[in-house]
Amino acid sequence: GLATARALLCAITDLGVPVGAELLDTVSPQFLSDLTSWAAIGARTTESQLHRELASGCSFPVGFKNGTDGGVTVAIDAMHSASHPHAFMGVTPQGLASIVKTTGNPHLHVILRGGTGGPNYGAEDIRRVVGEIRRRSEREKDGSGGGGGKERFASVMVDCSHGNSQKDYRNQPKVLHSLCQTIAGEGLSANGEVEDTLDIAPHITGVMIESNINEGRQDVPVGNVRAHLKPGVSITDGCVSWETTVGMLDELNAAVAKRRERLAARRG
Repeated sequence: GLATARALLCAITDLGVPVGAELLDTVSPQFLSDLTSWAAIGARTTESQLHRELASGCSFPVGFKNGTDGGVTVAIDAMHSASHPHAFMGVTPQGLASIVKTTGNPHLHVILRGGTGGPNYGAEDIRRVVGEIRRRSEREKDGSGGGGGKERFASVMVDCSHGNSQKDYRNQPKVLHSLCQTIAGEGLSANGEVEDTLDIAPHITGVMIESNINEGRQDVPVGNVRAHLKPGVSITDGCVSWETTVGMLDELNAAVAKRRERLAARRG
């Protein structure tokens, strides 16, 4: 499994495409982290101290998803923890058990994925999270939040799926469209009116889209798996098709260009 996974990541890297992954355990990253450019900690493991310790030793950016209830405090707490040095039980590149010591990861962010309380991709949701990250960073900087003394940029990524899409993959383009309005500086307020969102637009540093070659999902068949699986269709969560993905990325590209244009004009 490790050899197959590494061969796949090598092939993707050879194409010049950065690899993103979810960190599920503290062992496999020791064999694959040199091929990883970004990673996520899932909603159900953001509170895990082991995963926070692992993130503190990663040499790439790591995002912590908000909890399944939609609360972002656990993700911000995870950022605080992972930014500091830790020591945990792990393995060496040769597979031997060892104590892994880390120096802390300065490249951390929150991933808004919605929750049982509803979506949280709106402009007001993002503004609130940016404010909370800033306040936590200020407390750390002045020494009242546990030390560290480093000011942290409030970086927020938005997951277009899961709770934000109400668990319907077909809603992902709608989520992205709303997010693109915010990125372009023309987001919607809580009462549905257009407002200036250029203050938070630069803090939106990425999106997550559940995408595959073909849309939908399928169960893993019993028996001859290869003969009955549909090519290019997810066997986990439902995904939008590649054609839909391209359209979403084009819209995102246009929103970023508009944001840059408006910010440049504002600076004079």
